[in-house]
Amino acid sequence: MKWLEIFVLLGMCSQAAAQSDFKVSVFSATSKTVTLRWTRYSGATSYQITVKSQSELVAFATFGPNTVMGSVTSLPPNVMYNFVVEAMSGSQKLSTASVESSTAPDMMEPILTVKSLGSTTLTVEFNLRNGVSHYIIRVENSNGFFREVAASSSPAEIESLAPYTEYSLSIMAVNTAGRSQPSIPVTGKTVLAPPQLASSSTSNSSIVVSWDPVAHAVQYTLSICKLDSNTSMGVYNTSNTSLTFSGLDAGSLYVITCFAWDLEGRKGDSSNIKQATRPRTPASVNVSVVMNGSVAGLLVSWEPDQEVYGPIEYNVMSDLNLMCKTTSSSCTLSVVGCGEVHTIQVTASNEAGPSYPSSPAVFITFPCPPESLALVESSEGNCTLTWKTVAHADSYMALIETAGSSVETCNTTSNNCTFHCPCGQTYLLSVLAFNHAGSSPQGQVLNYTTLVCCPEDVSVSAVSTDTLDIRWMPSRGAVLYETRAAHSSEVILCNDTAPVCVLSGLSCDTAYSVVVIPCNDVSGCNLACKAHTKDTAPCMPNNVMLNPKNSSCVTVSWTANNRAANYTVSANGDDDKHICSTNKSSCDITDLSCGSTYEVSVEATSTAGPSLPSYSEFLETEPCCPVNLTVDQVTQAITNVSWSHAKGARLFIATLTSSRGHARCHTQDSHCLMGCITCSTNYTVTMEAISHNGRRSNCTYQGFSSSPCCQSGVKLYSTSSNSLRVYWRSTGSNHSSIAEMVGSNSNYNCTAAPGDNSCDFGSVRCGDVYHVVVAPLTQEGSKVQFCPERLYSVTCLGDNIGTVIYRGKRSVD
Repeated sequence: MKWLEIFVLLGMCSQAAAQSDFKVSVFSATSKTVTLRWTRYSGATSYQITVKSQSELVAFATFGPNTVMGSVTSLPPNVMYNFVVEAMSGSQKLSTASVESSTAPDMMEPILTVKSLGSTTLTVEFNLRNGVSHYIIRVENSNGFFREVAASSSPAEIESLAPYTEYSLSIMAVNTAGRSQPSIPVTGKTVLAPPQLASSSTSNSSIVVSWDPVAHAVQYTLSICKLDSNTSMGVYNTSNTSLTFSGLDAGSLYVITCFAWDLEGRKGDSSNIKQATRPRTPASVNVSVVMNGSVAGLLVSWEPDQEVYGPIEYNVMSDLNLMCKTTSSSCTLSVVGCGEVHTIQVTASNEAGPSYPSSPAVFITFPCPPESLALVESSEGNCTLTWKTVAHADSYMALIETAGSSVETCNTTSNNCTFHCPCGQTYLLSVLAFNHAGSSPQGQVLNYTTLVCCPEDVSVSAVSTDTLDIRWMPSRGAVLYETRAAHSSEVILCNDTAPVCVLSGLSCDTAYSVVVIPCNDVSGCNLACKAHTKDTAPCMPNNVMLNPKNSSCVTVSWTANNRAANYTVSANGDDDKHICSTNKSSCDITDLSCGSTYEVSVEATSTAGPSLPSYSEFLETEPCCPVNLTVDQVTQAITNVSWSHAKGARLFIATLTSSRGHARCHTQDSHCLMGCITCSTNYTVTMEAISHNGRRSNCTYQGFSSSPCCQSGVKLYSTSSNSLRVYWRSTGSNHSSIAEMVGSNSNYNCTAAPGDNSCDFGSVRCGDVYHVVVAPLTQEGSKVQFCPERLYSVTCLGDNIGTVIYRGKRSVD
């Protein structure tokens, strides 16, 4: 075992309280020395350190009781050790603590090479060492610069250095224990800084590059190439700080590279800049007028540059302070007016700046509209339109528009135009001026109306006794019509703009002279138009009177006050209408219906039309008799009389009359009951129908015969051999009789001839209650239904009929 020198660091510490745990830790480590620190252990008189490497004892040291830190030196570098610290009390071991640590690496070999990677970066190469986690490169210079840079492998880059500066560089190895001593330093120097370039394009074929001087530079080298091209367009050396590149393509992007040379002939760091040349001057500028609604503009277009880098903006300017910008090949200058002279130039701009302006394009806009329009009627049916000439106009076109009709045009290079203009015509006259840019805007419109014409197809018709309807075809040029109807000193006027007039308030049955006078604001009224004569309708008949002749005829009379008229009398009823016509003052209406109310009026008619109908008179005819009437006998003394509807009737009085008396009823219904009827009696049937106003109609119907009288004194008693006999009083009637006996289990009946008063029933079952009815038969052989019935109980005596007991009477059901 190699003996090691042990260096002991004694540290005096203040007394501390005893503790149960004993701990040790590594305070520091170098390539040959490890310093440990431990906690004070109560009762310890000394502390011993044992150092082992791979279970082999390497060193041993003892420290006093007041020492808590000690170093072990002269250890081999970059080796892992196990350090054991024991707290001793004499020869007795009180407690043990251990810790592992390695020594730092040994000093590295000097850096192999140092190269300048740029003006601010150096690249170093060195030999690698095993057991090292990383490396630290120390960089210094004479100006006091100091920096340590960590590196994981070789080569390593050291950045953010100063350009054209000499540095001293050394390297240290680092493991978990610490770092080695720095290696022997070597020197390295950065190159010149890159020039800071500024560029601009002075034209579409040249670029100027300038830069600030680079310290320690003796010369500069520049190269230029077009973007997306690997071919250099030239390399240029200069000692100046600016250079101009010419003969370049317009609107193209170039990359310019520049670096400096130092006194040692070393190439400095390079820089580059991108610069575009200005675009070509726009060519083939064309100008035309465009309209946006009613707003005019100048559309300026040119040939676009297809081979150009980046966005291009075109600026179009007119010397009349109009301008527009666009990225396309056309642009509109607005708003422009008539008769303007524009000088227009187009400039293209990109990021490098504007191109030279295009050649000036002079453009004259459309002419202004002619003014001072005037129309002169030179002769009947001819008109001449004149106007003032305008600047920049090559020709004129007059537009002659009739109201609501087509447009006539007149083209000329002078300032007047003649056309045919008949009477009664309204014209809208305007003039357009033309040149190469187009037509002028719409200018003054002259509204002119020639002499108004008389209306045609005038028709006059009578609407009523005091009204005439006058209609005509509209007259050209007329804006107002005055219609006059004159009779003696009476004149009635009507003013309207429509070709129709209704003159009211006229006298009936009168001849009027009617004339339609057309007017306008320019030429006034035409008073030479033809008059028309028209009669009004007849006057209304007055004092209508009704004189009834009988129930279906009436004479109607009235007062006739017309010159020549026919009269029609109308009688309008509920369901029918009757008329009579005459040229006199009375007329008969016949065949009037019963039960009707008629409205009677009279109307006069002439060639001028009908009059108003007269005031109405009302006529009520007698009510109608019911068509059907029936008499039904309810009991022997009561009948029910019913009848059908009777038009116009409100009340009815029905009467049955005989030699034995009569019955009567007064009702609003269509039926009634009458009592006190005598059987076997013939009655006369009459009725009186009464209207609302009390008009009466007497109605007679077929006679009515009451039914035969019912038998009286009806009795039932037994006879021999189980038979029963029904008996009644003899009435002397010539009607047959029928007897019926109805029991709960058997029924019996028999018929008696006229004059008989009994009837027998054989083999009658005893022990039952029987209903017994005796009734006469009518001439038709039917039984009278309302005769009373009697109840009898028939007892049994053995198998034979016993006592017949009367139980009372029952009325007819």
